[in-house]
Amino acid sequence: MREILKDKDKKLRKFKGRLDSLEDFVNPEWWKYIFDSIYLKTDADVVMDDELTEKEVDIFLEIIKPKKDDRILDLACGQGRHTIEFYKRGYREIEGIDLSEYLIRKAKQRAKKEGLKIKFRKGDARNLPYKDNTFDYVLILGNSFGYFSNASDDYKVLREVFKVLKPYGTLLLDIADGNYVRNHYKPYTWEWIDDKYVVLRERQLSHDKRLLISREIVIHAQKGVIVDQIYSERLYSQSEIEEILKSAGFIDITFHTNLLAQSKRNMDLGLMENRIVLTAVAPKHNIKISPKIKIFNITVLLGDTNLKSDNNYEIESIKQLKIALSKLEGYKFNYIESHKGLFYDLGNLKTDLVFNLCDDGYNNNPKMELHIPALLEVLGIPYTGSPPHTLAICFDKSLVKAIANSLDIPTPDEYLIMPDDTTYNIPANFPVILKPNFGDGSEGIYKDSVVYNPIEFTEALNRLRKQFPDIPILVEEFLTGDEISIGVLGNLPYDYEILPILKIDYSELPEDFPPICGYEAKWDFNSEYYKKIKYIPAELDKDIEERLYDMVLKLYNRLDLKDYGRFDIRFSADGIPKLLEVNPNPGWSWDGKLKIMSEWKGMEYEEMLEKIIRYALKRYNLI
Repeated sequence: MREILKDKDKKLRKFKGRLDSLEDFVNPEWWKYIFDSIYLKTDADVVMDDELTEKEVDIFLEIIKPKKDDRILDLACGQGRHTIEFYKRGYREIEGIDLSEYLIRKAKQRAKKEGLKIKFRKGDARNLPYKDNTFDYVLILGNSFGYFSNASDDYKVLREVFKVLKPYGTLLLDIADGNYVRNHYKPYTWEWIDDKYVVLRERQLSHDKRLLISREIVIHAQKGVIVDQIYSERLYSQSEIEEILKSAGFIDITFHTNLLAQSKRNMDLGLMENRIVLTAVAPKHNIKISPKIKIFNITVLLGDTNLKSDNNYEIESIKQLKIALSKLEGYKFNYIESHKGLFYDLGNLKTDLVFNLCDDGYNNNPKMELHIPALLEVLGIPYTGSPPHTLAICFDKSLVKAIANSLDIPTPDEYLIMPDDTTYNIPANFPVILKPNFGDGSEGIYKDSVVYNPIEFTEALNRLRKQFPDIPILVEEFLTGDEISIGVLGNLPYDYEILPILKIDYSELPEDFPPICGYEAKWDFNSEYYKKIKYIPAELDKDIEERLYDMVLKLYNRLDLKDYGRFDIRFSADGIPKLLEVNPNPGWSWDGKLKIMSEWKGMEYEEMLEKIIRYALKRYNLI
């Protein structure tokens, strides 16, 4: 997560001045730009010190004790300092891979100059270009782990390592000691790195203390500022790195030593100063090629179609669902579409997984949506989507916002009017929007739910109390900025992906229509809302995106969402994003928001559905 203060074509000799929060200026793809000739100057006391490299390799060889003919991958090899030293010691089956074209070119030049036949190639650690079960050892050395903005990418790296390791192959990992860094990092340093260049460093911990944000300003004695660059690296304590390794499937995680680097010129070593060295084993059994492919029996549990036989949209949605699932290989799908005898059907069910798409609730009662996963848990049947307690909490709009506030996530100002309240407050500020506090599908939210004066307020309240006599009514500040939705597939802490952000485009609505996506927009096919509202990709600044991602992941974790979820957010007039709703098990239909966001990420409808299934299968350790 680094922002190189450069334009697209050349480096800017530009100084940005004082920055109170470095985290706000981090580019999530900083690693694409930093590893160049300047990096080899600023980090030279470690990465260009051959004597130090030799000592490190002595330690690594003592730990892993490889055979001379073992296949070894130096992952994130940089300019090849460790790769070349291993090769010189007789390990001729070693090769290196790194994402930096510049550093790979330097590695190739050095190997050629010294007459060493080492294979170096450019590649992404999240998608390694090797067959499964290729290497006896994979090395990630010199604190080359934790560069990506999302921890899920670190997980992807480890899963790729797991795949390319042979059965019971070993990962050797050398990373900064996260706890040491948190307690000993230097906020400000400066030093001459040669006769002409001086580097100024500034460091801060991120707000959650999981990242160290660093700023480097490199100044040339005659040319002035060469680069002003900001980057971040994820910090892992021993327990945190052990957790992610176990999550990726590794066993026998052993912490061997801490490397204490020393600078010959007493320079600032930063994250290289104190590093953890550990090994982990990939416990795969010997692979036997078999023509037989595992077929998963998946039971798709829907709402009761007999109770909504006149709903053409629901009928079409189920039709499109079945067509999409029929395209997937490796699965046998069975469908439960009637809730009559559901207890008996589930009690006698033989299945690998229930694909829980019963967002209508038991007997199509939304209040009983949580009863379906509760029943599946009692019966011990694995299922997709969020657990009962998550559905219960998210059914209560006001409760979700209270939890969000406890996480310092902004929400609209609001208050509740209870069913038995005989008196109530009239809002001091208008406009406001009134809605049922319980429920989904935007039921009860109509054009006249947005009110601009006390008379309209009273009329809307009376209408809602008549329609929902037993439900509290939520009175909420009406936000006038952009409205967006953010979709997440997968499971925290590591195995997840965030979908492209969706914006609701209200620009074609008649002027007297308040910009809301309520019941009419979703279910009244003749309304102006349904006809005029569009969904388009949101165009947001990177720092806003990162803040939004942080918001939704905090909530995803705190509310215990599983496999997939959607978050609805709206900006205030002064640009503050505020949470509207959290949707566990959101709409899965062929034309819904989740499908549209997935499509923008390059997924077909059936691929989105399969991802939900596979995230659940992984969560239950079935794959």
